[in-house]
Amino acid sequence: MIYLLEDDDSIRDFVIYTLNSQGMEAKGFERPSAFWDACAEALPSLLLLDVMLPEEDGLTILKKLRADGKTARLPIILLTAKSTEYDKVLGLDGGADDYVAKPFGMMELLSRIRALLRRTETTEEQFRAGDLTVIPAKHIVRVGERDVALTQKEYEMLCLLIRSKGKVFSREQLIESVWGYAFTGETRTVDVHVRTLRQKLGDAGECIETVRGYGYKIGETV
Repeated sequence: MIYLLEDDDSIRDFVIYTLNSQGMEAKGFERPSAFWDACAEALPSLLLLDVMLPEEDGLTILKKLRADGKTARLPIILLTAKSTEYDKVLGLDGGADDYVAKPFGMMELLSRIRALLRRTETTEEQFRAGDLTVIPAKHIVRVGERDVALTQKEYEMLCLLIRSKGKVFSREQLIESVWGYAFTGETRTVDVHVRTLRQKLGDAGECIETVRGYGYKIGETV
């Protein structure tokens, strides 16, 4: 999933439409507050970030993302009307991976997005199960060419299972690892999350196997 934080409606709608038409799942946000709320639910695989924004500017957001361990290595492309050499240096030194000045052509933007994703993914630890790929450092979950947006708990459970292919985790172990020892709910919570996780993964969700009366695993042969 690609996130775009851009307060110009026409630019935001056009970029999101183009990305989706190219098979890239994308979601746009007008305000930083909505973007932060979305990140609390699921992190993107790449962020397109405008600099001039209401509430807080893009460089401040960039600084916050780079200071957080979960997003420190998130691929980020700045999109801004500020195109002087000083502005570009400021953005790149602030932690941006690339910089595209407005107005920009969509073909160039698509090319830069693909290049950045290729460059960042090839150096990261990846876990695979059939058509499913998980890249923990970038919080990427992908089925084939489709990015899948998961909640934080769904993501943590999937990472735990795919990192330990072949190992069976009891419902209690999953509760302790994902929700923590202080969790007071029922183990049925695990079953509910596994069901929604399988639905979001589509056919790839079949890699999560139920071990009757005990828990779940992702098989070594998947």
